[in-house]
Amino acid sequence: MTEDSLTKIPAPSPAPPEASTEAAVDAAGPPLVVARNVHKKFGHLEVLRGIDLDVRAGEVVVLLGPSGSGKSTFLRCVNHLEQIDSGSIHVGGQLIGHRRSGARVHHLRPGEVTRQRRDIGMVFQHFNLFPHLTILGNVTEAPVGVLRVPKAQARRTALELLERVGLSDKADAYPRQLSGGQQQRVAIARALAMRPKLMLFDEPTSALDPELVGEVLATMRDLARDGLTMLVVTHEIGFAREVADRVVFMDGGRVLESGTPKEVLDHPSNPRTRAFLARFL
Repeated sequence: MTEDSLTKIPAPSPAPPEASTEAAVDAAGPPLVVARNVHKKFGHLEVLRGIDLDVRAGEVVVLLGPSGSGKSTFLRCVNHLEQIDSGSIHVGGQLIGHRRSGARVHHLRPGEVTRQRRDIGMVFQHFNLFPHLTILGNVTEAPVGVLRVPKAQARRTALELLERVGLSDKADAYPRQLSGGQQQRVAIARALAMRPKLMLFDEPTSALDPELVGEVLATMRDLARDGLTMLVVTHEIGFAREVADRVVFMDGGRVLESGTPKEVLDHPSNPRTRAFLARFL
């Protein structure tokens, strides 16, 4: 972002009139995530071209779209792993990556960004576990090092989370001793150990063998039933149909369609959505 663009970041505002489904979501509860007119370029390539999206607390929103549509980039912008060029993203009322000072908006320092990220968990395509730590060590590392949770308390919580993802018997194992599906479930437990308000999933099953996909999706279904707010990038249409409160279809860096799974998956109104879904359904 340039200094000029920073001065133009708007406060959270209602969804555009045409986004009728999002307006209905807003009426049911305050949005936890509010993205407005988000733009992002990599060199001359414009990857995000004015994204408007709300996610209400407790909602599961699935982002669908072809490769290169901007889904993963948008997810990384929500966590400020990528810095947007213009527009705004608020999570829990906080302007992500920036702070207001009167009429101006300034970049946060790295430590301030880290504090914001405590409320946002993220699970990537690849597990990114620490190979030199046991599974228990992977899950306790951040709570102890970042949140200053006492080691005994962090250990108790980690064991509870490993039980939740079906891996309580693997606490003393190392990542290399686990299957890909098991490692991804550890990655989910590690993210949950930070007690996030929002969980971001960036194609969490795309690096897995087909027979391992189900165990990760089952864990995510359990989280959704528990009311965890989730923003998920995936090509798993069955998961979207079963678990999502809302499906958002993106293409060319824009949101082309948003609605319930039945509306978007069974009765898509946009021809690009229909063409995309024809490859899966």
